Amino acid sequence: MPSISEKGKHMPASPIRKLVPYAEAAKKRGTHVIHLNIGQPDIKTPKVALDAVRNHNIEVLAYSMTEGSETYREKIAAYYAKKDIHVTAKDIIVTTGGSEALSFAMGTIMDTDDEIIIPEPFYANYNGFATAMGVNVVPIASSIESNFALPPISDFEKLISEKTKAILICNPGNPTGYLYSKKEIQQLAALVKKHNLFLIADEVYREFAYEGRQHYSILQEEGLENNAIVVDSVSKRYSMCGARIGCLLSKNNEVVQTALKFAQARLSPPTFAQIASEAALETPQSYFDEVIAEYASRRDILIAELRKLEGVKVAVPQGAFYCVVELPVVDADDFAQWLLEKFEMDGNTVMVAPAAGFYATLGLGKNQIRIAYVLEKDQLVKAVQILGKALKQYNN
Repeated sequence: MPSISEKGKHMPASPIRKLVPYAEAAKKRGTHVIHLNIGQPDIKTPKVALDAVRNHNIEVLAYSMTEGSETYREKIAAYYAKKDIHVTAKDIIVTTGGSEALSFAMGTIMDTDDEIIIPEPFYANYNGFATAMGVNVVPIASSIESNFALPPISDFEKLISEKTKAILICNPGNPTGYLYSKKEIQQLAALVKKHNLFLIADEVYREFAYEGRQHYSILQEEGLENNAIVVDSVSKRYSMCGARIGCLLSKNNEVVQTALKFAQARLSPPTFAQIASEAALETPQSYFDEVIAEYASRRDILIAELRKLEGVKVAVPQGAFYCVVELPVVDADDFAQWLLEKFEMDGNTVMVAPAAGFYATLGLGKNQIRIAYVLEKDQLVKAVQILGKALKQYNN
């Protein structure tokens, strides 16, 4: 029998999706599963985006430009200008989701066995993108005790080797919800300039910052033009996960032109999804004001309920819509599977994402889970009540 590749064998399973078969089995048994495991917002997609597709009169669904529609890229640039981020359409490549943008970024700046430093815990698929590209992730641990703040710059410096090509951050963070301060971004900017590295920022949750905090983009930092690469997406901003439209941005023309060659290999991003995404840029600020207020309210209720549970520790998110929760269990993977296979409360159970898959360091996060607070508040309260009862039963 032919063998699969070593790369394929080492490709990590998604900690977010690997428990799906157990959830489906629970549903077939008649158990209602409350999904805390995946960042699929329940907020309605802006009507203007859906109407743009419904009302279009395309007769031939042709290829789009490899780098994305020019009018769309110009409107993306105008969107960023409102955020004090000054780029042009030529600095932007439209991608099939933020995932493809990150893969293009890694392929553009890194060769096999090069290293990328990432604060952990981090979005689990970073491991997958790195494996696919033959890149080695060098993790640097942040702590729930510090709310997952940026580790000391001196710790980053200790990890830099001749193989290091970039530092990657997610801001605000998935899975932590931590929002990096302007000072922290400036510390990273100084570090990458000192060592001639790239700084990649996954900024897909830019809009979601709470308590009056402001997101500070690496593209706002003067003097970082040759080092900065931003990954973005419409998925969470407009509740359009299924559109699969993102973008890669950089003021470094060599980066953009090289990434464009990776984009040419996949031909073009989807046409209808670009039409929807372009229209979504017309979404009024009032939409975001309401959404942010709703998420902040959900966050507050979730944190308050979790703090009622004995032995549970939770980091307080400052952005995005995730939080990392430390449980009084030895193995959160086993607990999460047990929740779906063997536990229910009044016909209900919960599905969580074990946090070990968000770390690259073996053994870290074993007693942690990620919760996505993308459900209505009554569902969040109910889910935490189920979690509390489940923990008591599991530990007994």
